[in-house]
Amino acid sequence: MANNSYSGVKNSIVEANHDGEFGCTLKELRGLMELRSAEAVTKIAEYYGDIQGLCNRLKTSPIDGLSGQPADIEKRKTVFGENFIPPKKPKTFLQLVWEALQDVTLIILEVAAIVSLGLSFYKPPDAERENCGKAAGGGGDENEAEAGWIEGAAILLSVICVVLVTAFNDWSKEKQFRGLQSRIEQEQKFTVVRGGQVIQIPVAEIVVGDIAQVKYGDLLPADGVFIQGNDLKIDESSLTGESDHVKKTLEKDPMLLSGTHVMEGSGKMVVTAVGVNSQTGIIFTLLGGGEEDDDDEEEKKKEKEEKKKQKKNWKSSAVDCKTFYVLVLSCPCQYTAKCVLIVIGLNIFLFSLGLVMSAITVIILVVLFVVDTFWIQNLSWVKQCTPVYIQFFVKFFIIGVTVLVVAVPEGLPLAVTISLAYSVKKMMKDNNLVRHLDACETMGNATAICSDKTGTLTMNRMTVVQAYIAEKHYKKVPEPENIPSSTLDILILGIAVNCAYTTKIMPPEKEGGLPRQVGNKTECALLGFSTELKRDYQAIRNEIPEEKLYKVYTFNSVRKSMSTVLKMADGSYRMFSKGASEILLKKCYKILTANGEPKVFRPRDRDDMVKKVIEPMASEGLRTICLGYRDFPASDGEPDWDNENDILSGLTCICVVGIEDPVRPEVPDAIRKCQRAGITVRMVTGDNINTARAIATKCGILQPGDDFLCLEGKEFNRRIRNEKGEIEQERIDKIWPKLRVLARSSPTDKHTLVKGIIDSTVAEQRQVVAVTGDGTNDGPALKKADVGFAMGIAGTDVAKEASDIILTDDNFSSIVKAVMWGRNVYDSISKFLQFQLTVNVVAVIVAFTGACITQDSPLKAVQMLWVNLIMDTFASLALATEPPTEALLLRKPYGRNKPLISRTMMKNILGHGVYQLVIIFTLLFAGEKLLDIDSGRNAPLHAPPSEHYTIVFNTFVMMQLFNEINARKIHGERNVFEGIFNNPIFCSIVLGTFIIQIVIVQFGGKPFSCVALTIDQWLWCTFLGFGSLLWGQVISSIPTSRLKFLKTAGHGTQKEEIPDEELEELEDMDEIDHAERELRRGQILWFRGLNRIQTQIRVVKAFRSSISLYEGLEKPESRSSIHNFMTHPEFRIEDSEPHIPLIDDTDAEDDAPTKRNSASPLSPSPNQNNNAVESSNHLLPEGPKSGTPSAPGSPLHSLETSL
Repeated sequence: MANNSYSGVKNSIVEANHDGEFGCTLKELRGLMELRSAEAVTKIAEYYGDIQGLCNRLKTSPIDGLSGQPADIEKRKTVFGENFIPPKKPKTFLQLVWEALQDVTLIILEVAAIVSLGLSFYKPPDAERENCGKAAGGGGDENEAEAGWIEGAAILLSVICVVLVTAFNDWSKEKQFRGLQSRIEQEQKFTVVRGGQVIQIPVAEIVVGDIAQVKYGDLLPADGVFIQGNDLKIDESSLTGESDHVKKTLEKDPMLLSGTHVMEGSGKMVVTAVGVNSQTGIIFTLLGGGEEDDDDEEEKKKEKEEKKKQKKNWKSSAVDCKTFYVLVLSCPCQYTAKCVLIVIGLNIFLFSLGLVMSAITVIILVVLFVVDTFWIQNLSWVKQCTPVYIQFFVKFFIIGVTVLVVAVPEGLPLAVTISLAYSVKKMMKDNNLVRHLDACETMGNATAICSDKTGTLTMNRMTVVQAYIAEKHYKKVPEPENIPSSTLDILILGIAVNCAYTTKIMPPEKEGGLPRQVGNKTECALLGFSTELKRDYQAIRNEIPEEKLYKVYTFNSVRKSMSTVLKMADGSYRMFSKGASEILLKKCYKILTANGEPKVFRPRDRDDMVKKVIEPMASEGLRTICLGYRDFPASDGEPDWDNENDILSGLTCICVVGIEDPVRPEVPDAIRKCQRAGITVRMVTGDNINTARAIATKCGILQPGDDFLCLEGKEFNRRIRNEKGEIEQERIDKIWPKLRVLARSSPTDKHTLVKGIIDSTVAEQRQVVAVTGDGTNDGPALKKADVGFAMGIAGTDVAKEASDIILTDDNFSSIVKAVMWGRNVYDSISKFLQFQLTVNVVAVIVAFTGACITQDSPLKAVQMLWVNLIMDTFASLALATEPPTEALLLRKPYGRNKPLISRTMMKNILGHGVYQLVIIFTLLFAGEKLLDIDSGRNAPLHAPPSEHYTIVFNTFVMMQLFNEINARKIHGERNVFEGIFNNPIFCSIVLGTFIIQIVIVQFGGKPFSCVALTIDQWLWCTFLGFGSLLWGQVISSIPTSRLKFLKTAGHGTQKEEIPDEELEELEDMDEIDHAERELRRGQILWFRGLNRIQTQIRVVKAFRSSISLYEGLEKPESRSSIHNFMTHPEFRIEDSEPHIPLIDDTDAEDDAPTKRNSASPLSPSPNQNNNAVESSNHLLPEGPKSGTPSAPGSPLHSLETSL
């Protein structure tokens, strides 16, 4: 059968590819990977005989892998494809221009300008013109009347400029984003065997036939067939939706699929499908990635028709709102970025207000004109005058649009985007790779940080410094001569085979440097210990390769230890175990003595060892590891390996070692900064409580004499649960305020603590919690936290996927920098908000009042386009790029309920608004007398620009320029110039705006409705603008506490704002915690707003990639890398299970040598209360399962750069 199939394959190969050298076709391998479980096993047996046969057909070796020859690799790429999904082409510049033109306010202006332009060319006879009323007649000479077309042309020209600038910004941002993404993808590496050497290569370089090593926490980058492994369990929920972990074996299910996560164990696979041919790649293609099929075109047409219908219902300024709707939809945190929600609300409110005011303005102007012309002047409507009257109505309409343009703060969403994106870029230099944009702002409000110990607070370079061996406690590594040879042989053999084979000690990169530790650091310490004992562990590994290990019990949260079984030559079995000393010693009933012989090890002896050896080591901050073994005689037959409780008992203790992991030198100072900034740092570790306490004291988390708690996981569980074993929030509330160290904690304990702190309402303000994690088991806590930090070096792919920010240097001090940047983002947005609202309030009142009283807007449409679109854009760039300072860490965190617009800011907005309105109205109604110039009020239709209105416009702009300097401070500081030169962007923009304003006024002429001013007039305008700075000092002198009437804005959603039926729906959701409920209330309000406005939700121009099934809700990187597709494992934590695994059965600890190789003992039944990651496609929260809605690959999933 095999031979027949082989010859058939050979024949088909010749047709399929020109080389005809491989024994499998691409189609055949694709078909194989679509099979599951028994079907796949049968197919492999029928077609290839076994896995070895498949490897032979693919011309690869299960042990040595591919040769690595460039010609061979290229040939495989040609025949079987590359491990890369080609992204869709980016939008062209013209497409971006077209999209920028879709803005509603711009469309209104375009139409009005075109109508105005057309009518300006109609010239009724002068006699008839006189009969059309006073306003139509006098004033302008013939040349000015002929120049009536200039205003319409100027508006069109301004619109074109705005559109081109917007499109260019979008194009450059998209280009930068794609560059960033490709750089990140190049950093993604995977371990393969080539030429007998284990090497790491970029994911895109993996080819069919590669032998890939998979280990716990990996995200599989390609499809493959399992060759060999230990306890390999895969989470395939991203592809199949099944939450149970699937155990992979040669006999039952050898198929490994790309996009799935390794949750436990390790192994090898032969790669059989890459890129668009892998299972993930196939789904990718169906979703519109890579090449398109013809079938998709009909669907596209339908989508376009739907969009056309939606466009008819536009009622909002898409350019303002769409960016932030998408941002909210993609918001992954429990604590939705406050600034984003407020900006959306503000935009909706201001647009509605502007719409109402512009409508009222137009109505008043039309009524005044009609009353004046047809009633007071008693004229009748003459046919010849119709075009003249229409010109007036168009003029009034343009004034109305001017009010609308002023009301909608174009720069506000841009400020948020720029501030977040600028911070993200700068944070990368500070070793913070931000995956979710809103995590920046959230981090600024953090009140608590729950940090790991190993690698975050410590250097994660572990070495054995003490040992208890052969009945003697050595304070430094003993000489080999002092240890019995039989004991030494067993010790070295146990270390060599019972540490992951991917863990190694490599020669130093530089001469004289320290040896490089590759893999798990605790295991590296043990391997280094064997080297110091002058033994070569690699020689033993060469003699006993990984394939010859009989059975491996990998480390996980249930076992709390790692064990490896060898089959001896005489048919007996020997098992080596290692784990936390106080745990494993309870399993030992013998210990090796000074002469190398085992003797009985009684409980009393164990207690003595704990007191005399383990506790002294732990009090010095050492991690203690016990090494033991057990023999299974051949005469007893083969043990039942599945009965782990029996297998892992009756051990013989070889030794106990103390491993040192020094505290990072910069950590104590970083923790002091956190404490000064009002942030509580807690250590959550799997280590011994004495070790944890010693390290916490060295770091400064614990201070001598402080009344703080240090608990073990077992004691923590006992205190927070009632008689039925259920967790009670009231009990947690009694513990967490004083808790500083949680030792011997399981991942469930970490999740429980984080959830308990977030849900707590006992403190003055709700807590905002940041969490660090590195293992797969930390996933639930990372997702539950307001901000999750994953370790970039030691972290698993699963932890990185669950996180919001990745620490590329695994260093706690980088978290402090993230806090600083977060606070800076919050303040930058508040600064711009203060500036923007002042501009808008003043401009709307001036345009509205001026239009109603003088029948003409003091600020013309073109001038407002300059002020609102250009200047606001510049201002958002200037104020959103303020660099952070250490002073930000001297204040307490704002917390969850702090309004974005404080009372001090409201005082500044109203104070400066009053000053500007007084100046503008004084100039408007009395300026001609004060400055001895002609009045510009009540000018006829095509009157030339006046000095009067030019001075009003120039003074308005000058006041904004100087108020921009005032806006740099939002907490009532007097020195607004402090640190101004540290921000060259700000200085350049203020200076540049001033120069452009001079050009506009002096040379703008008719298009800008300006007349060149004299030096004296310029000095008056500048002096009145400078008065804003002086007035700012007056405002600062007024105590905010005295102004009781001032209100804040930007609180979270209040309960009374929610309709009763929606509240009932929320209350029906079982076990939804307070934070999630608060998030959902906010979401329901915003989604209702979305439905009302029905603005198009499209890809943020800066980050959009292409139209597809989830238009506007997909990230560009999701199209170009399998490694980034469907990468959210499903976390399940069972909070409500009454049974607690205590110290004797699982001993909640997480510090066994393979800590990084741990996997959560997750229950199959998900608790609706946890923060399970769901790749939900729903935009609306649907009942308790929604958790935190996360639209699939949303564009602003904040540079969701999955590593």
